[in-house]
This record gives sequence, C-alpha cells and structure tokens, in this order.
Amino acid sequence: MDIGHDSAKSLPGSNDAHVQQVVKAAHDELRQLMRQRAEVMKRIGTVKQTIVGLANLFGDDVLNEELLELVDRKSSGRQPGFTKACRMVLMEAACPMGARDVCEQIQQRIPPVLLRHKDPLASVTTVLNRLVEYGEAKAVVKENGRRAWEWVADPAPSTVGKPNGHSAHKV
Repeated sequence: MDIGHDSAKSLPGSNDAHVQQVVKAAHDELRQLMRQRAEVMKRIGTVKQTIVGLANLFGDDVLNEELLELVDRKSSGRQPGFTKACRMVLMEAACPMGARDVCEQIQQRIPPVLLRHKDPLASVTTVLNRLVEYGEAKAVVKENGRRAWEWVADPAPSTVGKPNGHSAHKV
C-alpha cells in the first residue's frame, strides 16, 4: 500500500464536495479562533501590566490573594516558578529584553530560581520562546541584530492620538 503524498486523494470521500466544505468551515473557524486568542492574550497582557504597575506604585498589599496569583506575584512560602519569573521580568520591562538581560534580572530579584538550571541562559531562552508560542510575548530584533522579547499588550490608551505614538510613562 502506497502511503505517499497523494494517498489522501485516494481515500473514499476525500473528493466529496461536502467533506471539502466541512474541512473549509473548520479551517475558517480555527483561523478566527486563533485571531481571537491573540487579541485576548494582548488584552490579558495589558490588564496584567496595568495591575503590576499599580502594585509597583502602591505596594502588593493593594492586591488580594487571587490577584497576586493571577499576576504571578503571589508571595507564598516557596519561590515563584521559572516561567513565572520570566513573565514577571518581561511584564515589568520598559523595553524589549534579551535572554541575558532577563537572566540577570532574575538573578538580582530571585536568585534561587536559577539554581536548579544547569544552563540558565538556555532555560530562559526556551521559556521566552514558549511565551511567544502562548501569545504572551513577542520576539523582536534589536538594532544590534540580536533577538529580544517583549510582553504582548495592547497599546496604552494614552498613546492614541499622540503624534509619535509614545506615552509619557509606561504602566
């Protein structure tokens, strides 16, 4: 039995117009859902960034336990996970960060998180790439040609209508 590239064409019903219509409808719905997911992830990023900014200004005590957990700042007895640490650093960053920068920030803030990793830089790079896959971050290329990552968020409302598109401060 040939299982080559054209084998799907010879399956019973594969040329059926109804089957093709169902496949096209499923494909269209999947594309639409993927776009919606990207929009929701951007909105979640914006809201999380706003909450983190408020907590930075007024202290974590303005947030309840559930909110602390949702923005990865829960201060339970154990250290936050590696992915949460990467999220926190990216979320609070004012500009795109390279993997080395993220690693250094984690080292400054919560050094025990890095102790379990044989190659922390490789681990950070892996997590940052996963955050891109999840739609939580995006990879960019800096002026020096090096890769960097930034938290995905909608543009701040205060940037709308400004000529240069930049706001006076970042929350």
